[in-house]
Amino acid sequence: MERLIDWLGSHQDMLYVVLLMVFVGIEVIGRVPSVLHTPLMSGANAIHGVVIIGAIIVMGQASQDNIPALVLGFLAVVLGTLNVVGGFVVTDRMLEMFRKKK
Repeated sequence: MERLIDWLGSHQDMLYVVLLMVFVGIEVIGRVPSVLHTPLMSGANAIHGVVIIGAIIVMGQASQDNIPALVLGFLAVVLGTLNVVGGFVVTDRMLEMFRKKK
């Protein structure tokens, strides 16, 4: 318990930033009209390509003996790819609604 309190004390500024990000995120998302919510979220999912790049870098830097890093990196690549593809699929379906019908 003492180690936890020491860690919280030494990383207090980081915790404040995280709490501020949570409240700002809730405020921003809460003010988005429901019509725009799905396209914005699908676009945000597409940004997860950064996660894929980061996971590939982690897997490339990890030694072959570091099985947890390799497994987590692989899972991050797979799940990040699913998120990116899903974001593009949802965005495409939303844009399809606004195209003129033949």
